[in-house]
Parts: sequence; C-alpha cells; structure tokens
Amino acid sequence: MAKRDYYEILGISKGASAAEIKKAYRKKAIEFHPDKNPDDKEAEAKFKEAAEAYEILSDDNKKARYDQYGHQAFENGGGGFGGGGMNMDDIFSQFGDIFGGGGFGGGFSGFGGGGGQRRVKGSNLRIRVKLTLEEIATGIEKKVKVKRKVQAPGTTYKTCSTCNGSGQVTRIANTILGRMQTSAPCNVCGGVGQTIDKKPNDADAQGLKVAEETVSIKIPAGVVDGMQLKVSAKGNEAPGNGISGDLIVVIEEETHENLQREGDNLHYDLYVSFPEAVLGTSKEIDTVTGKVRIKVEAGVQSGKILRLRGKGIPSINGYGKGDLLVHVNVWTPKTLNKQQKEFFESMQEDEHFSPKPESSDKSFFEKVKDMFS
Repeated sequence: MAKRDYYEILGISKGASAAEIKKAYRKKAIEFHPDKNPDDKEAEAKFKEAAEAYEILSDDNKKARYDQYGHQAFENGGGGFGGGGMNMDDIFSQFGDIFGGGGFGGGFSGFGGGGGQRRVKGSNLRIRVKLTLEEIATGIEKKVKVKRKVQAPGTTYKTCSTCNGSGQVTRIANTILGRMQTSAPCNVCGGVGQTIDKKPNDADAQGLKVAEETVSIKIPAGVVDGMQLKVSAKGNEAPGNGISGDLIVVIEEETHENLQREGDNLHYDLYVSFPEAVLGTSKEIDTVTGKVRIKVEAGVQSGKILRLRGKGIPSINGYGKGDLLVHVNVWTPKTLNKQQKEFFESMQEDEHFSPKPESSDKSFFEKVKDMFS
C-alpha cells in the first residue's frame, strides 16, 4: 500500500513554515491521541502516520530530501520512523513536548508508560559506509561491526525516590500572576526515572558497557554520496527502561577507475586509434553491470557521444535509470616513421581528408547542451 503524502497527512502546503508544521501536527496528534481514542486501531494508525510526517517535515535536512526524492529516500532504513519499525515509545520520547501543558489534564500520559513516565533515548551513533558504483547501481545489504553501549548483564535498577519514576520534578511557585507550575528533568536520575541498584565492576555509572555487534544495513539502489540512512534502535542503549538511539549511516561513494557519475548518468571516455576511427571498430567498455561491446561506426569524429540508455544509475525515487554516455576520443599519433609521414603528406590535398562537417556533427556547446537536456 502506497504511503500518503506527508503534507497531505498534516493538511499543509509545501511552503508551510516550521511553526505551521508544528501547529498542524499538534492538531492531528490531539485528534487521534490514544488517550482520547482508547482501543481504536484506526485512530492509533493515524496518530503514528501524523508523527511520521512531522518527524520528517520538522527536520530541514530530511524535509529537503523528501521534497527531492519522496518516500523512497527514507525506505530500507533510510531515515524517519520507517513505518513498520515505528512505535509509541519513539513518538512520546521524541515529540512529547509538542503538546505543551494544555489538553488532557495538563499533558498526555504516554502510551502504556504508566503514569506519564518519561523514557530517555540513548545517543545516536554515526558510521561511514563506502560503496562502489556497482553496489550503488544494484542496492546492497551490508553487514558492519558497530561498538555500542548496552546495558551490562547483572545491572538492576530501582525507581527513583526523588521523582517517583516519572523522570521529572514539578515545582509550584507563587507569583504576582498566581501559582505557576513548572516541570524539569529530575536532577537525581537525569530524567530516566530509575537509579542504579546493582551493577558489575565493568559497567559505567549508568550501568552500561561497550559491546561489539554486527548490524545489517539495507542500502537501496541509487543512493548518493553524503546521503544519511537511519537504522533504528542500533545506537547506544539508554539506562533503565529507556529506548535505544539510532545508527546513522553516511554513504561514501568510491571513485571508479573508468566511470564518472553525474546524477543518475555515467560518463566513459573511449579512446580509439586513427585507423579505427577511419575504418570503424567494436570496443568492449565497462558498465556498472559488467562489460558490454559497442560498435563504433567508420568515420566517427572525435567528441562524438554514444548514449547507452538505461545503463546508468537507478533513480533513488524510482523513476527509471540514467544513461551511460560514451565520449569518443580519436587518438592522434605524436610520432610517425618515414613511410607513415609520407603517406599523410600525400593525403593533405586529398578531398577525403578535408574537413566537411555536416549538420549532424554538432558543436561542442551543442553536445554539452544535449548532455543536460
């Protein structure tokens, strides 16, 4: 089932400001909140849908990627909640403050959290993954080793006596405007709602230790250098009943020996000898899916561009593939023996060797224009 447009979900236009996006999400979240719609699966689905839309559109970088590539920019762990991996803990942990102090008795209770307990999220981790053009062209699943903080075996926690497990402390002050209530993270448990009861010697002050884990990353075809993908819950764990951070995967494109990338198109420089240009030939060239043999017509001119349609990189948004542009370069010999030199001297006045450009022989600027059309 195709995903709905994020702007449509929140009922806003593409030109909406950050404040308008936040206001639209708050309205949807209040409308479909689980506390207001108990045991209503449809309302819960719409609540998650609105949270996913807000998670993307409230982040300038993610919003720009969505505007350019659509939903596919965030598929296969490409960022955002990713639909199926989304849960209420993620929503309330990241966007709990969106509701402010109004509505539903001064704030929502959370979802299955019991009494409004705040769940802390562990820190994100960032890694770089190098990909060849061949891997980018087909998509690939990479397995990488990641060192992340996890709860040490044997660590136990107890409810924080200062905040009674809520993770927050409330203070009431009398002012000229009346009684003012403020909430802040508990300074004893750091907002976790729990404190260490017992921990092994190799654990840190939060009961965590570093462990190495092999993580599988599904990378879609067509990614670009610098693009960031997200693998949910594979960052550092949080102490107590907190939720894990995410693993941010930064794509690094390796340089190809013979191919150069330009968007979804690829470029290849093909060198042919003067006799080959005169008589015609066939050449084997590299593509991202293996070698192919192409025909070079007799009388080919240097600078001719041969277009192999669909032999480029797949579009990240699923709109087909780019092309492979083969640039023909006629190699002119720099030294000749006596016999060769005499032959070409005798051809100087021959009409077959006189330049006769036809309308089909485009200028350099026309060829450049065609490349970008």
